[in-house]
Amino acid sequence: MSQRKSTDLLKRLRYFTLEQSRTIKHGILRDDDEVSFLPMESIGEQGEIDLSATRRVDDVSSGYTPITDGDIIVPKITPCFENGKGALINGLIGGVGFATTELHVLTPGPDLDGRFLYYITVDPRFRKQGEAHMFGAAGQQRVPAEFVRDYRVAVPPLSQQRTIVRYLDQETARLDLLVAQNRKLLDVLRERREALITTSVLRGLNPAVSFRDSGVPWIGDVPTHWEIWKLGHLASVGNGTTPNRGKQEYWENGDIPWLNSSVVNQEEVTGADQFVTRLAVHDYHLRLVRSGSVVVAIVGQGKTRGRAAVLSIDSTMSRHLAFISLADGRLSSWYLKWTLAAAYDYLRSISDDLGSTRGGLTGEHLSNLRVPVPPKAEQQEIVMKIALRIRAIDDLSKEAERTMVLLKERRASLISEAIVGMIDVDGVP
Repeated sequence: MSQRKSTDLLKRLRYFTLEQSRTIKHGILRDDDEVSFLPMESIGEQGEIDLSATRRVDDVSSGYTPITDGDIIVPKITPCFENGKGALINGLIGGVGFATTELHVLTPGPDLDGRFLYYITVDPRFRKQGEAHMFGAAGQQRVPAEFVRDYRVAVPPLSQQRTIVRYLDQETARLDLLVAQNRKLLDVLRERREALITTSVLRGLNPAVSFRDSGVPWIGDVPTHWEIWKLGHLASVGNGTTPNRGKQEYWENGDIPWLNSSVVNQEEVTGADQFVTRLAVHDYHLRLVRSGSVVVAIVGQGKTRGRAAVLSIDSTMSRHLAFISLADGRLSSWYLKWTLAAAYDYLRSISDDLGSTRGGLTGEHLSNLRVPVPPKAEQQEIVMKIALRIRAIDDLSKEAERTMVLLKERRASLISEAIVGMIDVDGVP
């Protein structure tokens, strides 16, 4: 099949779609009827939708977007639009429902196959051009309806559309299965990594030793010869400060490293991308935290809060970071870092108890945290084992992530090529 290049074949989507009435079949719906409800989080990036949510008609008939089976939905708002969310709707209760207002809804006309229209709307060219047309404040940008209605496409006859759809359905399903398999592998590797760390730092390397109850629920049993200490008895704990961002004299031409909470997404902090001046250090009494300390993110709703990293540079830091400076050498920084990783769920749970919508850890939380303390030589053995084994796990994880990226890129290019006729699909059954 030759590529459809002629501009004479290009027409705006508005000529192939219907103006669906936004008063959607109200005559057949009672206020107390249950209808399907589709929030944005129930829309996937490979065309999947979760229709398990329902609402009463009188709760959603105003202020939400009506949808019907056969409609194609396209997110308006960033980053959902760029991420490829969207779907062909099918399986609504009674064929009708309501959805978030952050959707453009397209109803295919008689000359347009619904799944062909879906593939048009997930074609990377459609998404890239839509992104360029976005308007609004940063973080709240939206794709205008005019862009969607006026997007120009070459639409072949229905029989050819359906042949292309069958081909894309087969090939994207095959690629999606491979992505799902790699995602499952990543989950298994993540669980294996967490289990390795937790078992090593809480049980040690010798399963033949005798164990005793640590008296700390999140720790459980530990080898009999290990000690349990409050972290505050082994280290000094504090947190940083953020100098006034509006004063250039605190930031411009600074030469003293300053860290924000994102650094805990690394295992080890070896450098900084922000620096403060000596005046900032003086005015804010910023503490220069020494290499060998451990830093912990203490606020935030995401996964960052409770994570820890080993500091391998002298640095100042944000008020959103706590630092743990080990005092007497009984605890190694890397052993503590991995112990905090094992304590992650516990740290999250006690920080959630503050009642803040964002949650937060405090220096008191960390100082009062009771941790296992094996003999120093045993700590080093544990750290070496973890380093060796997680390197292999992380290498496998990186390879799975690379494979997923390549598969998603292949999926996107396949859709682009098939939609414009660059792939011969005439032999597809």
